[in-house]
Amino acid sequence: MGRSNKNSEDTGNGPVGISLLEQVTPLARQINCLDIDRIADICIKNIPNLVGARFASLYILDETNNILHLQKYNHPFFINKIVSLNQNPPSPMVMAVRSKGLILVADINTHKKPIIRKSQRAFAENYKTNNCVIAPLICQEQVVGVLNLADKIEGGGFSCEDIALIELFSQLVGASIGNVKLFEKIRRQAMTDGLTSLANHKRFYEILEKELWRSRRYGGQISLIMVDIDNLKKINDAYGHRAGDKVIRQISRKLKECIRQIDTAARYGGDEFAIILPNTSLNDATVAAERMVDVVSRSPITWQKEQIDISISVGLGQYDADSSPEDITSRSDQALYTAKQAGKNTVRIFEPAKKF
Repeated sequence: MGRSNKNSEDTGNGPVGISLLEQVTPLARQINCLDIDRIADICIKNIPNLVGARFASLYILDETNNILHLQKYNHPFFINKIVSLNQNPPSPMVMAVRSKGLILVADINTHKKPIIRKSQRAFAENYKTNNCVIAPLICQEQVVGVLNLADKIEGGGFSCEDIALIELFSQLVGASIGNVKLFEKIRRQAMTDGLTSLANHKRFYEILEKELWRSRRYGGQISLIMVDIDNLKKINDAYGHRAGDKVIRQISRKLKECIRQIDTAARYGGDEFAIILPNTSLNDATVAAERMVDVVSRSPITWQKEQIDISISVGLGQYDADSSPEDITSRSDQALYTAKQAGKNTVRIFEPAKKF
């Protein structure tokens, strides 16, 4: 798929120009998607073929942790899977991210701006040439990743036409990766509670349905914990709703500390939480619930230099796979009501009515 037609006239209307346009146009269309795997394939297979590069690697930026993660590559040897943007001295990739500008290296040994030290070339001996291109991928003035291309197959360096193509595709790829990130963010927001970042009410029922289906297929039972914040209305009345929000956030963090990764904590309502514990015995669920009550009661918040004590009431039960989501939440809610009636800051277990 390379641009090998050296005997043809290199004009805008000649065979080379037409051939290149026929290759670029469908790739541009394919890149315009929300499939990160398809975008990565084009970056690692098609773009290197267009510019005659032997090796390619695509990194995606994790803005939260300030790290570049390796998404895809075609090197037969090891390359860094994670690149920190906080490294000092900065690697060429980090320099490209910081400057938001493409870095063309004709000869890595003599390159001056920026100077690439030997300590930053751990894998230099794996390459057949000393040339490479480091292209930051930008969407709306923000870097979203980096595309690296190295080892010009035909020898020499990357031509002006190569660089023009790389810059074109880096813009297209950057826009598409930006769209993927935006789509994922919107999808997360649709599934999470804005105040606590826990699963929201809708997502809670989706996960509960899925876990019930799993239990029906593979066996096992589900435990469900329902949690209510004690005296939240009094806190809101005395200190204001911002203080109440701080209480909700604090309790949500403490609840997450008490459960496993496979469990799901959700904000069920205003001052109520629900925790799904798949394939968990009633004894283990009770231990987790008692830990929640204890941890929260020992975690007061400070509001305007005043300490506010907080506590929760908890109800729970264990349920068979043939139970409905409504039955499960209703029964654990009954146990929660019993805990409230018992004086709050305590745990109660749902006990089905005895049959005579």
